[in-house]
Amino acid sequence: MPIALFSAYDKSKILKFATTLSEMNWHFMATSGTARVLRNAGITVKSITDFTGSPEILDGKVKTLHPAVYAGILAKPTPDHLSDLARVNANMIDLVVIDLLPFRAIAADSTQTHEAIVDAIDVGGAELVSAAAKNYERVAVVIDSEGQSLVLNDLSVTGAISDKTREILAIRAFRYISDYDGRIAEYLEEHKGQG
Repeated sequence: MPIALFSAYDKSKILKFATTLSEMNWHFMATSGTARVLRNAGITVKSITDFTGSPEILDGKVKTLHPAVYAGILAKPTPDHLSDLARVNANMIDLVVIDLLPFRAIAADSTQTHEAIVDAIDVGGAELVSAAAKNYERVAVVIDSEGQSLVLNDLSVTGAISDKTREILAIRAFRYISDYDGRIAEYLEEHKGQG
C-alpha cells in the first residue's frame, strides 16, 4: 500500500484530501498534531514518533528530522537503498503533504516579538518539501489545494500519480521553498541586530 506523510500547520487544509486518500486505501504517518486530527476524522494513522522510535523534542521543533523519515523519502527502489531502509526499519514514503508555518503572516503581525517570528521559521517541514521534490521521480510532494487536485485527478483516472504530475509538483515545491526562504532572508535583513 502507498504511504503518505502529512504535516500541517492548518489541518483544515488537508483533512478532505486525507479522507479521500484513506478511501483509496493509502496508509498514513503524521506529526503528532496532524495525526490527532486525522484520527479524530476516523483515519488510521501512524505517528512519526512511532515510525522513528524517537520522541518529538525541543517543544516540537524536532519531529521529522530523522534518518528513517528522510530515507523513506529519498530512497530509490534499488537493492542498496532497500537494504538501507531495512537497516533503519523504514518504509518508502510515496507522498509528502506539507502546510508550513505561515512565516509571512506571522512576520507581518505587529503584535509578534522578534523571537516569536524567528521561532515561526519552519525547518522540518521545509526540509521535507525539498527532500520529496528532489526525489520527484518516485515521490509526490503536495503544498497546496492545487497539488491535491492534481494528485486526486491522477489517482481517480489511473490509480497512480503520473510522472508528469510529480514533476510539476516538484517544480512548484522548489519555487515555494525559494519564496519561503526569501521571505525569511528579507525579514532578517530588515531586522538585523534585534536577535
